Amino acid sequence: MTLFLAVSTTFLDLVPPWLIKVVVDNLVDSQESLWIYAPIIGLAGVYLARNFTNHRRIMINNKVEQNVVFDLRSEVYRALQNLSLSYFESRSTGELMSRANDDVNYVERIFIDGVEQVVTATLTLIGISIILFYMHWKLAIVALLPIPFLIYGAWVYTSKAHEQYHVVRKRAAKMNAKLQDSISGIRETVSFNRQPYEVKQFEKRSRDYCDGTLAVMRLWAFYSPSMMFLGSLGTVLILLYGVGLVQAGDITIGSLVAFVGYLALFYTPINQLHSVNHMLQHALASGERLFEIIDTVPEVQDSSTAIVPAKNVQGTIQFDRVNFSYTSDKPALQEIDFKINAGEKIALVGHTGSGKSTLVKLLMRFYDVGSGTILIDGTPIKDLKLSYLRDQIGLVAQDPFLFNGTVAENILYGNIDASREQVISAATAAHADHFINDLVDGYDTQVGERGIKLSGGEKHRIAIARTFLKNPPILILDEATSSVDTETEHHIKQALDILTVGRSTLIIAHRLSTLEGADRVLVMKKGQLVETGMHDDLITTDSEYAQLFRQQMHVEP
Repeated sequence: MTLFLAVSTTFLDLVPPWLIKVVVDNLVDSQESLWIYAPIIGLAGVYLARNFTNHRRIMINNKVEQNVVFDLRSEVYRALQNLSLSYFESRSTGELMSRANDDVNYVERIFIDGVEQVVTATLTLIGISIILFYMHWKLAIVALLPIPFLIYGAWVYTSKAHEQYHVVRKRAAKMNAKLQDSISGIRETVSFNRQPYEVKQFEKRSRDYCDGTLAVMRLWAFYSPSMMFLGSLGTVLILLYGVGLVQAGDITIGSLVAFVGYLALFYTPINQLHSVNHMLQHALASGERLFEIIDTVPEVQDSSTAIVPAKNVQGTIQFDRVNFSYTSDKPALQEIDFKINAGEKIALVGHTGSGKSTLVKLLMRFYDVGSGTILIDGTPIKDLKLSYLRDQIGLVAQDPFLFNGTVAENILYGNIDASREQVISAATAAHADHFINDLVDGYDTQVGERGIKLSGGEKHRIAIARTFLKNPPILILDEATSSVDTETEHHIKQALDILTVGRSTLIIAHRLSTLEGADRVLVMKKGQLVETGMHDDLITTDSEYAQLFRQQMHVEP
């Protein structure tokens, strides 16, 4: 419909110069007033019809435009949600936000406005060319002499602008990344009094972006007026040649006036095509960045034969000679081999960088193993649907992430179909109900970005409540009490003691004093499993675990 209206508007645009020709010729021929005013009345009607169709075109076009924006942005966001963790670890949040917002808008403009302008401009050029050659073919050829120069200018501009627009989009992404990073770290900025430094860093990236944009604008500032000047020469050529034709009686004055009018209409769509070319270069740079996201194949994805078992897992976990590397030159895990029985509570200890967190990432299939197999209840996790696998595992991280919403919404993330009563029950089990009710709006209190309005202990207990609501058979605890006071630690331990009952539990322990209740201890060192056993047995020997324990006991009071 929008293209039909655009074609109708274009057709109506071609009528006025012909009616003006009729009026002028009638005046010159001294026709009766009726023959003069009838075309004028018709001209008013044409203008009214043209503006009405243009109004309808704009209304429909805006609706289509927003639908395209919605679909494209949703497609990009959906693609982001399906990508593997490794994709995000190598890119900044601000850059991805720039792609999902700014780049979508640039691509949208060419899809809607660009396509329509190309269609209407092409139809206008064809229609006017036919009329011009019908009126006087020699004068038409003179009028079109600047066209080859316009085509050459467009080719030169395109070759230079495309690369420059890539630079502009990359610089915009860097600027947005810095903005997002500085806002997220505003507390550190204030505490270290680094506001002037941050302003300087942001201004540097902003200046780079502005300089890149100015480079494109300088190119456009030369290209656009030059093309308009060449187009204007067409009018000059028509008048130079056309005056002689009128004097010779070859054409009428009205025909010359119509020629000038049609030529003005002719070069208007040419200027539109120049603008579309300008828009296209921006859209191509943005489109490549968008489709790089959409076309990226996740490193971790379901196999064609992945299954969803009829019931939840029991919780038996086995690592069978697992090897893994983030980079080809440095192994992160080597020949990891152990088994956790259903309902068993296992502690995983070792120095920073020993591979503890990597084991968790592999178990949840954030990454796939390089070799070996991870099994749950005897089934390789690669044979399970990713959604099913991750439904079976609950993770309470060392630094839990809370979304910018209410307390209740963050707890509901564990089970979005849960009732309010189930949310309160989960919070009560996590020893969080008391402090939540003391908040200004209780469960409807906004927690702020990343839960900034809450203390570390409060965030941990909400994260535990979220896991209670998920109710997974396998539980991973990443030192949930490492950065809280003694009283808060006591409450969290009580909640965790309830949470771990009947679940296969893997505790990543940085403070060995928190390991009470663990059935076994697995000791990691430089990506290898070096020891396994009971705490009481390991502590009495000259083991790696015993050395770690003595070092911490010497430091801790």
